[in-house]
Amino acid sequence: MRLTPNRIMQSVSWVYVWIFRGTPVYVQLVFWGLFSTIYPHLSFGIPFFHSFFSVETASFAENVFWLAVIGLALNEAAYMAEIVRGGIQSVDEGQSEAATALGMSRAMALRLVILPQAMRSIIPPTGNEVISMLKTTSLVTAVPYSFDLYTRSRDISSETFNPIPLLIVASLWYMFFTSVLMVGQYFLERRYARGTRLVDVGEAGNPIITTHHEGGHGQ
Repeated sequence: MRLTPNRIMQSVSWVYVWIFRGTPVYVQLVFWGLFSTIYPHLSFGIPFFHSFFSVETASFAENVFWLAVIGLALNEAAYMAEIVRGGIQSVDEGQSEAATALGMSRAMALRLVILPQAMRSIIPPTGNEVISMLKTTSLVTAVPYSFDLYTRSRDISSETFNPIPLLIVASLWYMFFTSVLMVGQYFLERRYARGTRLVDVGEAGNPIITTHHEGGHGQ
């Protein structure tokens, strides 16, 4: 939305990113946990006219799992929006101009030309964000949701009065899941790097390294 020429969409997306990147994720989760208390009744409609329909939010407090999912997703989406925007802007403008010259629409150029090249810049920070969000799930007690890995290990250790072994077990599980995600990130990076490789076309002692792209060459 920030890359569109529409000023309204640019402003909405900028405010969204500003709010969710500028406030701590723990505070956001607390807000979602207290949402039904702050807003027990929501009405939707046109200002100064009758509302179209209304919602009682008391039932929201019972679905703490989905409140935790919504809280984490909205926070992570703000960071991912900036990662995707940076990846798209890393692609040379000539690629978009060439796609337009070939008669492609804006959507087709984005899907077939821009995004495949941008993915090489998007995937590494995306992998870092996914791993970071996995560890951030330990903060969902603010919702409050008490069935995450860290909270369960803490509850068990409070009964056994032996917290260190349970913390080690929780850490090992976190390391296992992050290792699986790192392997997935590795294969994704390999997939989107298939169109680029280094080719030595120079003579011995004076090599020239060029980058070969699918459909063309660049030096």
